[in-house]
Amino acid sequence: MAHQARHLQAPNKSQSGDLTALPRSKPRRDGNDAASSISPEAQPFLKWAGGKAQLLSQFEQFFPTPITRYVEPFLGGGAVFFRLKARFPGMRARLRDNNPELVNCYAVVRDRPIELMTALDEHLARFRSEREIYYYLVRSRHHLTEPVERAARMIFLNKTCYNGLWRVNARGEFNVPVGSYKADKVTLYDRANLLAASRELKETDLAVEDFRDTLRQASEGTFVYVDPPYHPISATSNFTSYTREEFGKAEQQEWAAVFAEAARRGALLMQSNSDTPFIRQLYHGFKVETVKARRAVNSNGARRGLISEALILSY
Repeated sequence: MAHQARHLQAPNKSQSGDLTALPRSKPRRDGNDAASSISPEAQPFLKWAGGKAQLLSQFEQFFPTPITRYVEPFLGGGAVFFRLKARFPGMRARLRDNNPELVNCYAVVRDRPIELMTALDEHLARFRSEREIYYYLVRSRHHLTEPVERAARMIFLNKTCYNGLWRVNARGEFNVPVGSYKADKVTLYDRANLLAASRELKETDLAVEDFRDTLRQASEGTFVYVDPPYHPISATSNFTSYTREEFGKAEQQEWAAVFAEAARRGALLMQSNSDTPFIRQLYHGFKVETVKARRAVNSNGARRGLISEALILSY
């Protein structure tokens, strides 16, 4: 399913604290970490509407090789990053998103996975005993400041809310209702995978940043995978709101100009978007391939079928 639209906001220090420029962490050994329990290739640890795990096999033929420098301005679930990091272990990555809660979550997975798992175990125990009462209690905690608490809240809500959506209102507050899960069947994390994700993130440069600033820094030869909020394929398909700001037709046009400028500088860009006449016209000077994706977010289950998506390449 495509992003239908993960809205943008400029970096905001009051929301993200010191996360607007997170330093690369040095590898460290946690006391409970066991190398034998780490899976060989990390997978996304969050559900994400429009996540690209289902499309990786179709993407493989389009990735440049080798990849030594990587930039992703709309990080989301991180499926493409984790696949490329497994293929190119020495790849240096700059991962960006304008959602402070998401960037904080990745930073905590990178730096404090054991503490995070302990917090998630506590959430799960209470959810299994108090069910939706506990869900709405956690959902109401919009102004946490401690990084591990914030990350644990995000993962807990992501794994127990309706359809795994991350949607916020105009005040930036998460507002998705609880999902119809059996509490005893819910799992919040896979230990081996979370430790593998932590390992792969150790040398990454994480920050809250606006996509315009991210792309302006993309240098010649850097591979940039871009998964922006999609242009809606119909008047009723526009999903909102990953962050508080709109990403409509004007933003798509501005994004196309930023994309073209980065391509002129020699960055190697690959973008996912909806396969619509508007998108094809915006990128008429670029190579456009198509892939087939399964639509996962739709109120009508009968409409959750395969759709064509555009893959726009600058190389």
